[in-house]
Amino acid sequence: MQANDRRAVYLLLDTSGTYSQEMRKADAILAHLLNTLGSGESLAVARIDSGSFSEKDILAKATFDERPSMANSQKLAFRSRMEAFFKELQPSRFTDIRGGMLQATEWLEETGAGHRFILLFTDLEEDLPEGHVREFIIPLEGVTVVALNVTKLRQDNVDPREYLDRLAMWEGEVARGGGNWRVMNDLERLDKLLVD
Repeated sequence: MQANDRRAVYLLLDTSGTYSQEMRKADAILAHLLNTLGSGESLAVARIDSGSFSEKDILAKATFDERPSMANSQKLAFRSRMEAFFKELQPSRFTDIRGGMLQATEWLEETGAGHRFILLFTDLEEDLPEGHVREFIIPLEGVTVVALNVTKLRQDNVDPREYLDRLAMWEGEVARGGGNWRVMNDLERLDKLLVD
């Protein structure tokens, strides 16, 4: 497979507050990705935490070997690391989406893949620790960003405009960085997930 044909996927998991209870769905997405990505393709999973622009929040990453037996071993090890994470998950206090996306773009660039994806598994509500600065354009040229399972917050029921505004704000942020934006809330259609 040529580098331009290869896919690289960076899945960002929101583990803050009540959203941490959504991890069963994240596990299903991960299983789909491990079944879908082939030899030479890359996958990383990181959590969105208090300061996500850091290697410490990358939970697992791999570029799958050209040899199928080695690729299968890598996938089993990847799955094992993620199962341990889901089992021991502690909710984070903050949600640094921009920091996580910036970390993701650097890793995706390093893979050299022709098709690059950031999957955001979050309610898209950012909550930064005091003093963290995230006023920058995220460089997303050639990257497709897919927001998954964007749950509605309690205040969204009171005023649905807040939900719509949140989606529009993130769509604008992705467009400002040169990326493509999609929302996929129907997780029964994961076969459409990696379409750029």
